[in-house]
Amino acid sequence: MTENTLKKLAQLLEQDQFELIFSEKIQKEDLTSKREVPQGQDICLVYLMNDAVESFLVFRDARMTGEYHADYEGELEASLNKQGEEFVLVVRQRDTVVTLFFETLDLEVHLYEYAYTGHFWVEGYEYLRQLEYRFAILRDKYDYLGAEYCTDEEKKLAVLTEFPPLNYCCYPAVPEKYIVPRENPWDVSKEAIELMEELAAECGDVSFAKLLSIYRKHPSKFWAKRLAIMLHRTKHRNIADLLTERLRQASAGYPRRFFGEDVEQRYQKTLEKVKKRQAELEKQGIRAEIMREEPFTIARDSLDYKLYLMIWKERKRNRVTEIEEYKL
Repeated sequence: MTENTLKKLAQLLEQDQFELIFSEKIQKEDLTSKREVPQGQDICLVYLMNDAVESFLVFRDARMTGEYHADYEGELEASLNKQGEEFVLVVRQRDTVVTLFFETLDLEVHLYEYAYTGHFWVEGYEYLRQLEYRFAILRDKYDYLGAEYCTDEEKKLAVLTEFPPLNYCCYPAVPEKYIVPRENPWDVSKEAIELMEELAAECGDVSFAKLLSIYRKHPSKFWAKRLAIMLHRTKHRNIADLLTERLRQASAGYPRRFFGEDVEQRYQKTLEKVKKRQAELEKQGIRAEIMREEPFTIARDSLDYKLYLMIWKERKRNRVTEIEEYKL
């Protein structure tokens, strides 16, 4: 156990986050909210879960007494002490108390490829919303886990959460109720502007670079919105395409999630069907990209495993997309 893992535990508790995951054996037992978990178990506490990473704080050689309510949402009161060779974590969920006894606390991290992730929760300019989402989960990985869990290119791209023309201010990927707003959301960081200037220069997009220069001098909602409009113009398509490619290269070394042979067979069968449709569109001169929506591997959520075709269109000098969905 390190000081770093204890800080991460304190961080979760301060944020009133306490989602435990028990071993498969314990999950299969017919237990109510009152769980008596015997000594010698590994009990996981969800740390950061998104499409880029599944991470947990793992209480090793642990036992648990009291009542744990998985569906509890509210403030927590917690204390951590050491009794002999054991650590004792006491967590109060309103009127009930759960106590964890454990020997040590480890951080377990699983990293995944996320550049082809697709969640189409908000309509309109979906390809830009997917970029916003990917940069947001990348930034969470960087902030919560640290630079050692990111490639050099990921570290560089993570600053784009501080570029309002592309972040949730202009292209939110999730409904408003799920957005955690930043203080002074229309502020742009020096690092984000410099990266976008680098990209504009690489694309040879002089007019986009010119507006970036104005935005650097006058960072405001007005100029941010102007740049956001340019991002979906056909004329400036290379900016978004280059960002997409850079993100794909940055995350190319991570594996795709694996859910067992049965799911993998269904995935490959569906993928073959989607690729056939993609080839048909390409014969018509229509570009289409394959994307996927995956559940988590360890703490399985309610998402179905799906594939999508994002079909590129042009309408009144704007790039737009149509989405086709394929369930496994």
